[in-house]
Amino acid sequence: MASEAAPIESKEWTLDPETEYRFELDPGTSLAIKLIRGHAEVFGAELAANKPYLFGSECKAAIFTWRGCTIEVTGHPSTEYVSEETPMAAYANLHIAFEQMRVRALRDLRGSPVPDYERDKPTDPPRVLVLGPENSGKTTICKLLINYAVRAGQGWSPLLVNTDPAEGGWAAPGALSVAPVHSPLPTSSPASPLGAAATSAPTALSSNALLPLAYWYGHAESKRNPLLMERIIRNIGENIHDKYQVDLEGRTAGLIVDTPSSFAAGSGSSDDRQKLIKACVDAYKINVILVVGHEKLNVEMQRTLSNWTISTASAYTTISCTRTFTGRSSLPPAGISSASLGGETLSDLVLSPSSTVINFDDLSIFRIGAETMAPSSALPIGAARAVSETQAVPINPAMPGSGLLNAVLAVLAPPVNTDESERYDEEILDLPISGFIIVTNLDIPHRKMTILSPNQGSVVGRTAVIGSFEWSE
Repeated sequence: MASEAAPIESKEWTLDPETEYRFELDPGTSLAIKLIRGHAEVFGAELAANKPYLFGSECKAAIFTWRGCTIEVTGHPSTEYVSEETPMAAYANLHIAFEQMRVRALRDLRGSPVPDYERDKPTDPPRVLVLGPENSGKTTICKLLINYAVRAGQGWSPLLVNTDPAEGGWAAPGALSVAPVHSPLPTSSPASPLGAAATSAPTALSSNALLPLAYWYGHAESKRNPLLMERIIRNIGENIHDKYQVDLEGRTAGLIVDTPSSFAAGSGSSDDRQKLIKACVDAYKINVILVVGHEKLNVEMQRTLSNWTISTASAYTTISCTRTFTGRSSLPPAGISSASLGGETLSDLVLSPSSTVINFDDLSIFRIGAETMAPSSALPIGAARAVSETQAVPINPAMPGSGLLNAVLAVLAPPVNTDESERYDEEILDLPISGFIIVTNLDIPHRKMTILSPNQGSVVGRTAVIGSFEWSE
């Protein structure tokens, strides 16, 4: 029997007040960090004392302390250093301003007395749109502000909206999603930077298992089909409105919207970009726009959306996003027991996909729009599209060039209204995601396909939509 690997030597770091320990990991490596003395946090989530926290999968993160602390680091990061220059004070001020907005909104709802010095202040909760270029730290700021809100001790459960299809939020890349957050979002891997969603996998999630609502866009770039993306943004907005109609106190916690870098600048049409920003502003009733690391965009927003509060923020440590269909699994450094870990446990990080053979006719498969969609500006003058951007085109798996092999498909929830007379042509666009599958084999002579799914439910009789994502081991 092979002997166990020798424990990796640990190193202690003593951090002064308002400094942070930053690190980056290479592929296939992991890091364990334990708080020995004082208080510390990772992107707004507080660390418990004497509990190792595991980081892996090329994670880039920072351990910050307000009053000073000592941490023990086990593992070999590719980069590690302590920085005294952090924007945390500015982010704390943002949190305080948003917290005041929440308190005023709750006080107004309950009819509580209003101090004289606050009689003229608005009573809307914070509804924040975060904009910025690639690697500016938008997702990190969203996560940090959400974590501070749920740590405030007021019972807030703010909504976090992901409109970046390249990231996917709590679903697979290609999805836009929203979830109420009840406890701090953990950081352990860039595979799930916004925390873990509850699944039907045979594991018990001990962490903050979120229940998101997700819609399928199907592409990594917003410019691929901006009309479809705008519709999904508005669908999520309508669901948020419906939720707030029955949860008035929940409304006072507000929401934060993360956006793709293409909203700040990109190779797509400027008109499309502006329409998508405006769609977010309208759908989510935005009253604060936070621009991260992009002075030109800040000026542009001040000019085009002069009625909104627009703040700027400097860049911050970012978390890149990678995903696998089987979840993620990071082994702790030698000498660190998985049973002693703080935050997420290793069992939270792994899914157990199952392979199933189904008939071609068991599943209705569609593509939204044409497989390749040129921008409207590229069409000849007076020309019309053969297939519109939001048209659901059925796919026959038996036809050559179907594009199904190794494709990621979103399985949609059943229609709410089963009455055929109440159905409409574009209903598929308004159905949320209930799961994902991958087509791993096509047996055309026998009209059968093999699918891989992390969920255990049957897909017979269901509707699925293909995008431009493919599965690779």
